[in-house]
Amino acid sequence: MPSTNLLVTFQKFFYPILSGIGIPVNLFTFYMIRFRKCEMSETAIIYLSALAIVDCFYLLWVALLDLSLSFLLDHPFWHAYPWCGILTFLEYGSLFSSTWIVVVFTIERYLVLRMTKVKMHFSHSKATVRIILAVVLLCHLVAIPDYWINSVTMFNYTTDGENITLPRCFYENTMFSTLVVWINTFISGGIPFTLIIVFNSLIGYHLTQASKMFTKEQQRIIKGVTTKGMVRRTILLLFTVSFTFVALCLPRFVTYCILRTAYNYPDFNRDDYNLSINVFGDIAIMLQNLNSTTNFLLYCMVSKGFRQELRNLLKPNTRAKELGSHFTQTTMKVFSVTGSKMHRSRDPVDVVHN
Repeated sequence: MPSTNLLVTFQKFFYPILSGIGIPVNLFTFYMIRFRKCEMSETAIIYLSALAIVDCFYLLWVALLDLSLSFLLDHPFWHAYPWCGILTFLEYGSLFSSTWIVVVFTIERYLVLRMTKVKMHFSHSKATVRIILAVVLLCHLVAIPDYWINSVTMFNYTTDGENITLPRCFYENTMFSTLVVWINTFISGGIPFTLIIVFNSLIGYHLTQASKMFTKEQQRIIKGVTTKGMVRRTILLLFTVSFTFVALCLPRFVTYCILRTAYNYPDFNRDDYNLSINVFGDIAIMLQNLNSTTNFLLYCMVSKGFRQELRNLLKPNTRAKELGSHFTQTTMKVFSVTGSKMHRSRDPVDVVHN
C-alpha cells in the first residue's frame, strides 16, 4: 500500500534526523541557559537546564537507539538480553523525568506566587537542585517494573538460504505488563496533563486578580521593577513550555488509550496501516518525540533575553559594540562629573569657604 510505504519511509528519515538535530540543540540550549545571562531567575535556569539534559537522554534512548534502529535495521542490538529490558527502563525513566520536571516547575511557580514562606525556601538554588534530583530518582524508580514488560524470544530466520536463530524483543501480553503499561500511561500523560492545566489556570487567575488591585500607573511601575519583571518572564516561559508539552503529547495519550481498549486483542496487527488508528498512533508518537526538540525554538520566540544572548553569541561584534558604547557613556559621565567639580572649585565663593 503506497500510504503505508510513505509513512514508514518518512519515519526512517524522521527519527534519525530528529535525534541528530535534537540532541545537539538541547545541549546548546543547556549552555545558553546555564552559562549565558538570558534574564531568567535562578530557579528557572535550574529547571530549564535540567529539562534540556533529560530531553537529550530521552532522544538518545527513544528516538535514536529504539525507533531509528527499528526502522533502519532488521535486528537492532537491543533485541538481545538484557538490553531489551534495560532500554525499556531507560526510555520510561527519561520520559517520566522530562514530564514531571515540567509539572513540578508549574506547581513551584504557583506556590511561589501564593505563599511568601515557600518563596523564601525555593529562592535557594540548592533546594531546587535537590528537588530535581529527587524527581529524576523517583521517576527512574517508578520505571523499574518496565524492565519486565518485554521478553526475549528466540526465532528462526532464513537469510540467503540459511536458517539462523536470533533473539527478538517482544511485548509480553500478560496481566502484569498490561497493568504496568496503564500505570505508565497515566503517570506520563493523564495525571501530568491535569496538573499542568489546573495549576497554570490557577496562576493565570492569580495574576489576573492581582492586576485588578492596582491602577494602570501602578502596574507600569511594578512592571519596571526587576524582580516582578523576571517573575512575569519566567511564568510566560512556563506557560509556553507546559502548554506546548500538553499539545504535542496529548495525541499520544489518546491514541494509546484507544489502542489499549478498543483494539486490545491478541490478533491485532499494529503494523497494519489500513487501520486509521495505526496511522494516527504513529503520528502521535512522532509528535511526542518532537516535543523534546522544540524548547529551543520556544525560548527564541518568548524570551527576549535568550534571543539577545543568542545574537551576541552568533555576532560577537554586536556584543563588543554594546560594551564599547556602555564604556564610552560611563567614561563621559565620569568626566562630566569631574569637570563640574573642577568648574565649581574655581568659583570665588568655594575658594573662600575652603
